[in-house]
Amino acid sequence: MTRTPALERRMADALRMLAVDAIDRAASGHPGAPMGMADIAQVLWHRHLKHNPGNPAWPDRDRFVLSNGHGSMLLYALLHLTGYALPIGELKAFRRLHSKTPGHPEVGVTPGVETTTGPLGQGLANAVGMALAEKLLAQEFNRTHQGERLDVVDHFSYVFLGDGCLMEGLSHEACSLAGTLRLSKLVALYDDNGISIDGHVAGWFSDDTPGRFEAYGWNVIAAVDGHDPQQVDAALQQARAQAATVDGRPTLICCKTVIGKGSPNRAGSHEVHGTALGEKETQATREALGWTAGPFDIPADIAAAWDARARGAQAEREWQARFDRYRQLFPQEASEFQRRSAGVLPAGYAGASTALLQQVAGRAEPVATRKASQQALDGLAPLLPELFGGSADLTASNLTNFKGCVRAGRDTWGNHLSYGVREFGMAAIMNGIALHGGYIPYGGTFLTFSDYSRSAIRMAALMKLRVIHVLTHDSIGLGEDGPTHQSIEHIPSLRLIPQLDVWRPCDGLETAVAWMCAVERSDGPSALCLSRQNLPRLLADAALAQQVRRGGYVLSDMAGAQAVIIATGSEVALAMAAQAELAVEGIATRVVSMPCTSLFDRQPPAYQDRVLLPRLPAVAVEAAHPDFWRKYVGRSGAVVGIASFGESAPASDLYRHFGITAARIGDEVRRLVQGASAPAHHPDAAEPAVPA
Repeated sequence: MTRTPALERRMADALRMLAVDAIDRAASGHPGAPMGMADIAQVLWHRHLKHNPGNPAWPDRDRFVLSNGHGSMLLYALLHLTGYALPIGELKAFRRLHSKTPGHPEVGVTPGVETTTGPLGQGLANAVGMALAEKLLAQEFNRTHQGERLDVVDHFSYVFLGDGCLMEGLSHEACSLAGTLRLSKLVALYDDNGISIDGHVAGWFSDDTPGRFEAYGWNVIAAVDGHDPQQVDAALQQARAQAATVDGRPTLICCKTVIGKGSPNRAGSHEVHGTALGEKETQATREALGWTAGPFDIPADIAAAWDARARGAQAEREWQARFDRYRQLFPQEASEFQRRSAGVLPAGYAGASTALLQQVAGRAEPVATRKASQQALDGLAPLLPELFGGSADLTASNLTNFKGCVRAGRDTWGNHLSYGVREFGMAAIMNGIALHGGYIPYGGTFLTFSDYSRSAIRMAALMKLRVIHVLTHDSIGLGEDGPTHQSIEHIPSLRLIPQLDVWRPCDGLETAVAWMCAVERSDGPSALCLSRQNLPRLLADAALAQQVRRGGYVLSDMAGAQAVIIATGSEVALAMAAQAELAVEGIATRVVSMPCTSLFDRQPPAYQDRVLLPRLPAVAVEAAHPDFWRKYVGRSGAVVGIASFGESAPASDLYRHFGITAARIGDEVRRLVQGASAPAHHPDAAEPAVPA
């Protein structure tokens, strides 16, 4: 079919009207962005985007991110028209329960959606992560054989964004780093329509956006008419061409558009941003555009022009032929690339990780769990070349580097990145790396600063991404830095995020198990909360690792136990000390270590009851806000914790000052045992151990 300006205009109008019809039917949604960006989308998806609707998981596809995710109907219309498994019935069910067209794009729900977007700026940062992953994988796997280039990784990451994405501070963190790293295959198309929900943005957003991105080191193409396909096409060609140069940079294309273009009475106003047009204005829009087809009806010639299935299949066949040639010449690299693209751990991982646990269990010296984390990385990194680490300017404190790691830079491959003081940016970029595939990203900061990262951590949980957060200096135990750095509410708060596994290990073996569970888990992120201060070895038997894997287990038991003490992290040693002191008085207790409450909660109820002995009084101890633990100890139990901000002093002084001590735990146990109405001896209390 011959491409003509009239045909391309009608193709763009098909996007507009599908969005308008779906939003009208739902009586909910955002028509302004889809209508305003339709011309840009038509040029990108029809002329430039490399993708195969028949295989949305093709590793070398271009990535497309709609950072201004409220414009989701633009993406759904594109996916439907180009041939993805998104039938028209799903567009008619826009924003309805269990449809494949939710209000904002959700990865894993809609075929072809690369990331979940809606919180503005995060999609842009995800795209930075995708472009970073592409660059690293290309450096790692692409080969040249006797002058023949075998580039099995060679694709772009395109992102649409709006004013709101640029107003969010996250955009600065992510785009500054993208410029520094020269991520030349990242192309951002800015919908510069001058409108947000409150109206014309000039009153609150007057940045020199082109100048800002030039200062970051981006290639900026300004003043593009977003409704002129030839200007948009020329800008995209320029972006792609400069990406191949030695001085290639990420590109920002500033597209001047009219929000809601096509709507006679609402185009250019904030009224079209987030409100359905309604029957009268929709009919006026049809007439203004000259669109004679009925709702959800696409003329045959337009449907044929949009259909990208044959073109996409051919692009994948060409890549597959290149990959087959690559596999002949580099079989080991080809196998490794396929394994990592599939997210499968190496065949020898299980045996090697078991041997690593034996080594960890043999270390008797006290160690901070942040150091135990680094020791675990030293053992895991040679087994898992897909590990890609980093830290938000705290590598020496978080200890996220490992023996033999290589720092990633502008022109050099590496498996460890200094993200700079960009906690939120780091977390959102890691999400993009995980979404892209090929690497398992982890990154470190102080636990207190997880507040900066929290929204991206939540998005990782929502998307079920294999992302690992290393959060050190986990309590008042960090000492003299004081309350600004001492975590109080952070661990309980993180535990409230569904699908996030929060680990707080008590020693080296629990830390190693936490790492293994995190890298093995493919259905969600993990957060490892680690101590600054040294902790004693409490688990000397590697066989206990199987119980640690259940999230909570009996660490130390006594016959005729009269109470249960539950603890995590640095407070497990205090619980053990309290148990010993109470035993001298004839009060028998059970100590339960619970390094990961969410994992424990996923265990069968019978197992949970065997561990916690619910008929016995319970005391929970953790140097964090106490309220969370009521779910385990009940209103009649006791919690030793801290419900105020900390102080600046040595850690030992702080623990005494706030009463987080073995003596305090003992006092609470005595009070409960003496006042308990239940029998002092529970029939299960004498169990010497709980089966794994």
